[in-house]
Amino acid sequence: MADSSGSNPQSPGFTEKLKSWLCWSWTYICALWFAMVLTMVYVLRSPLKLQETVNAASVFLNTLTPKFYVALTGTSSLISGLILIFEWWYFRKYGTSFIEQVSVSHLRPLLGGVENSSSAGLFSSVNGDTEQRSNVAECKVWRNPLNLFRGAEYSRYTWVTGKEPLTYYDMNLSAQDHQTFFLGDTQQLRPEDSVMQKAWRERNPQARIRAAYQAIELNRECAAAYVLLAEEEATTITEAERLFKQALKSAGKDTNLVVYIKRRLAMCARKLGRIKEAVKMMRDLMKEFPLLGMLNIHENLLEALLELQAYADVQAVLAKYDDISLPKSATICYTSALLKARAVSDKFSPEAASRRGLSTAEMNAVEAIHRAVEFNPHVPKYLLEMKSLILPPEHILKRGDSEAVAYAFFHLQHWKRAEGALNLLHCTWEGSTYSKAFRIIPYPLEKGHLFYPYPGCTETADRELLPSFHEVSVYPKKELPFFILFTAGLCSFCAMLAMLTHQFPELMGVFVKAFFSTLFAPLGFFADKMESFMPSCLWHQLANV
Repeated sequence: MADSSGSNPQSPGFTEKLKSWLCWSWTYICALWFAMVLTMVYVLRSPLKLQETVNAASVFLNTLTPKFYVALTGTSSLISGLILIFEWWYFRKYGTSFIEQVSVSHLRPLLGGVENSSSAGLFSSVNGDTEQRSNVAECKVWRNPLNLFRGAEYSRYTWVTGKEPLTYYDMNLSAQDHQTFFLGDTQQLRPEDSVMQKAWRERNPQARIRAAYQAIELNRECAAAYVLLAEEEATTITEAERLFKQALKSAGKDTNLVVYIKRRLAMCARKLGRIKEAVKMMRDLMKEFPLLGMLNIHENLLEALLELQAYADVQAVLAKYDDISLPKSATICYTSALLKARAVSDKFSPEAASRRGLSTAEMNAVEAIHRAVEFNPHVPKYLLEMKSLILPPEHILKRGDSEAVAYAFFHLQHWKRAEGALNLLHCTWEGSTYSKAFRIIPYPLEKGHLFYPYPGCTETADRELLPSFHEVSVYPKKELPFFILFTAGLCSFCAMLAMLTHQFPELMGVFVKAFFSTLFAPLGFFADKMESFMPSCLWHQLANV
């Protein structure tokens, strides 16, 4: 029965073979059709009076003055230059060619092209299994677990520099988070909750603060209002801590509020130098609410433990959260690399390693850096201070430039503290003779090495999250599209022709005639060979037809 089904011509295998054969033969059919058209045109050149038409065109072109050709080439140069300027602007703004985008979006379907989405949807996990993921999921933004305080930190930056460190898109995401996290069920809103719901949506900081005070007037125990004041009105961390403590007293049994407030209190303690207290608060919070792992409190804990230089405790946290089934982050990958690099970096020498090869411990450190760089290739430039840092956004895109900024902002000091760690990172990341980090990193459309392929949507999302004065890091570096290079060459060529025709009209006329005679010489040779090969009577009969 299986044999009979396998020999069925209607089976999927037969259909696929038929389709592949048709696709393979289509190219040759088109070439044959084109050759037949050329042959028919040549055969019917007498009835169609092609020779007379060509002669008339030649006479007309000979009567044109050099000024016409100067104007023609100059206009062509101007038009191609305008196209070049537009293409360059579009590429700088959107990262792609406008002509290519229109061709793929509109012309390719008309020509029968089909987007190959299978490679974009299959991602290889570390253990070799494949899983279906969408690009939207890969470019999901996450709340920055170490986000700064608006009033005490972001606002101070604005006062000093006059620049806004947060984008409207980023702040709008935070407003949505606060409404969802603090207000919960909108069917049972109290009057002060309705005020706070509007407060989170206000674009003006002063309007948000006024709304928070209005909510406190309605209910002195409105914890969400104290949270807003601690985040936005408090100009020092000490003042923010006081308001968070007041909010904690009013939070009651609201789990979301309690978790958020305790976490921010732990961050206040960390910023005020009470690091051991901050570590205890974070550990207690993780034990009390173990199901809230999505908040990534362990990343706050890792940073505080690194500040204490409690590397054994850091390793214990990594052993729990650096699991294959859990989502990775730059903090997890680069902290793991830091610990392994720290074990060998103080005695590491590139010259010695190139002579004797890498030891087992050095190889483990290099592989850990490879893994970290593959997950987020933007981080090394910030750690090596090859790119200036800015204040981290309130939301990050994993594997994107925003995550790299957030990680380096808080962890650069820990890499500097480990003697030789940055030197090892630089040697590995730069790609020397014994380790080539970037050469093993897959391109976005290729199969991943340790992680799923690097998503191609990070640049667009990072531009929304990071301020305009920051130069967004892009990986992989985009090469100039073909049509930008083509229009640049066309513009230059037409401008050169216009200038030469204006300066040397007679010489350019001789050159053009020689060029076209050389260009059409193979066609004349081919036509003579056909006339000598085919009987003259056959040509006469075909011409009469």
